[in-house]
Amino acid sequence: MLIPLLLSGFTHLWNPVGYPDVFFDEGIYMRRAVNLLHTANPQEGNVYDHPYFGQIAIASILAITNYSDIKPSTDPESLQSLYMIPRIFMGLLAVLDTFLIYKIVQLRYGGIAPFLSASLFAVLPFTWIFKRILLDSILMPLVLGAILLAIYSTKTKQKSVLIIFSGCLLGLAVFTKIPAFTMIFVVAWIVYSDRKKFSDVLLLLIPFLLIPLIWPVNAITLDQFDLWQKGVLWQTQRTNSVLDIFGFFAVIDPLMFILGLSGMVIAALRKDKFLLLGFAPFVVFLSIIGYKQYFHWMMVIPVMCIAAGVLLESIHKYNIIKKNIAFTAIVSVILIFSFVSTTLLIINNISSNQFQALSYVLENYDDSVTVLTSPVYSWILYDMFERENVPKDFSFILFHPINTEKTVIMVDEHYRIDLKRGPQLQTALDRTTVIQTFEGTVNKFNSKIYPYTNMQANGEAGKIEIREGTHVK
Repeated sequence: MLIPLLLSGFTHLWNPVGYPDVFFDEGIYMRRAVNLLHTANPQEGNVYDHPYFGQIAIASILAITNYSDIKPSTDPESLQSLYMIPRIFMGLLAVLDTFLIYKIVQLRYGGIAPFLSASLFAVLPFTWIFKRILLDSILMPLVLGAILLAIYSTKTKQKSVLIIFSGCLLGLAVFTKIPAFTMIFVVAWIVYSDRKKFSDVLLLLIPFLLIPLIWPVNAITLDQFDLWQKGVLWQTQRTNSVLDIFGFFAVIDPLMFILGLSGMVIAALRKDKFLLLGFAPFVVFLSIIGYKQYFHWMMVIPVMCIAAGVLLESIHKYNIIKKNIAFTAIVSVILIFSFVSTTLLIINNISSNQFQALSYVLENYDDSVTVLTSPVYSWILYDMFERENVPKDFSFILFHPINTEKTVIMVDEHYRIDLKRGPQLQTALDRTTVIQTFEGTVNKFNSKIYPYTNMQANGEAGKIEIREGTHVK
């Protein structure tokens, strides 16, 4: 167990802010966590897109570490450090995920599968995604913990207590992000298969259902249930193809894609309900409902690592490769290749230009200017430096007028992608001129060559333009 944990500690805690880039959604969750610290209210405004446990968890870590006492300077390194504590927290959660994967596979399959599954999760390149401050990173240990407790409940006389706690963890996972509810199928199957009692499943379902209900109940008490419905339905209006997402996985981490899906095929042939119920309901739900950003699929990465580990263990168990030295050599090559590939990624400080751009804005513009920018930067400008004319993000101009004469726009990849959301964004861009450009080191890598294909998911560390002009009237 120690080797996978050490590997995971290195890959998920080394250079926590430098790689990967700081993503749009990370700024949203940081803003909500800081808002919770200041107001003690988990609901920010009238936007109901996700439940509350994500910002509660982040805000708790910020409170424990006296984050509110931090007084950053406008220096890029100081600004970059504002993401250090939450990113380290995410890395520690990923190490915890590694431990939970090991214990789950140890109890479920035994043999060398626990070592293989946990090690693959520790070193496969795309698991860097768990370093980001995302709801999926937060809910993953809750889901894995619920599965582990359910398995333990089948091996002890104290079943009811463990089943209830398993339901609580899974309820908290759903209270973090709704798609986590799909994991009830594998947990309920584990619980029911033990004694074939529906009363055991009922014990699981009570906390699983009650905890997430806090979210709509809170909306009702605020007389905002209609806004809650709109917010939840908005999340289903994504249009990416499922095949596009699988294709994206295949490009940026072909080894995980091949090993994981091969493991799932073998699981289907073996009728391994544990793996199939941990994978299929989630994929089917996302395929139908429309949560189709690549990071939405983080929840199946541990399942794919487990499937890959079980696959490799089966090759050894059934003497498909008869010589132990040959099998050991193949596994070693896979793990070493993955570790080296991951290391080649995480040693790069690709996010530096993001904070250089922010530093430029802080040092050259004051409250007389409206700054339109990504949530990555807006919460720092507004909460940490108390700049008043800083909307939550640049989409503000789609719905509201600007009150200052001059506008500054930080134009990154996300802004360019969102131009199709409304003509105001393009009009604002057309009325500005480029004052400064921060190219970023991510563009220096050939993103068509593995492992730098992973840079395709780090576009917000690409070219950032500081543009200045008049606002849209």
